[in-house]
Amino acid sequence: MGNALRDRTVVVVGRGSGIAHAIAMLAQAEGARVVVAGRDRAKLAAAYSDSDITAEAVDITDDESIADLAGRLGAVDHVVSTASARARGKLRDLDRQKLQLSFDTKVIGPAMLAKHFAPQMKSGGSFVLFSGVHAFKHNVGYLGVGITNGAVDFLARWLAVELAPLRVNAISPGVIDTGAWDAFGEDGKRDYFKDIAEGNPVGRIGTADDIADAALFAMTNTFMTGVTLKVDGGEPLV
Repeated sequence: MGNALRDRTVVVVGRGSGIAHAIAMLAQAEGARVVVAGRDRAKLAAAYSDSDITAEAVDITDDESIADLAGRLGAVDHVVSTASARARGKLRDLDRQKLQLSFDTKVIGPAMLAKHFAPQMKSGGSFVLFSGVHAFKHNVGYLGVGITNGAVDFLARWLAVELAPLRVNAISPGVIDTGAWDAFGEDGKRDYFKDIAEGNPVGRIGTADDIADAALFAMTNTFMTGVTLKVDGGEPLV
């Protein structure tokens, strides 16, 4: 493809599939040295066995683990945190432990990534965080998801000021066709995707590549910081 990330080091925190995989593969195609990091290093290594991508272990809910990762990798150019843990349900069903895990994974974890990686990040570097459509679309049943994603949106803006001139942006995906919806079953997933596609302005479900393109833009546009890119098919508008 291109050379938008030539000679850059990109760290992608998350799983070896879906959005994280698409971002890692695109970054490599654009010339980057890519490191993927997650809890299961062996599983990550297997997911990227056909590439030159390096797998590392990290528990984003553990500060010492994050500090160790930063120490092993040294200076990098971009850190992308795609890790997530959803706390779905109405207020009456909200589970404290699930909500705490959601915050730990999507808000506190990325804040700790910034804490440990920012001091050694190269000039022109950036962080890309992940919010989500329910930060902006207030559907009953998604309270935990919404407040977590809203906190990510705020965190990106705060860090953009505190870490300047390093850049910090977030991406807010809509419903994306990944394995995250497999628990619905084939029929349930198909029906859910159909309803979402018919209800948003672009008339389709998003793909992992749609989000990877946005992540590449966030990493390479040097005049953008403190922004949450809404890549959601216009879903919150209707």
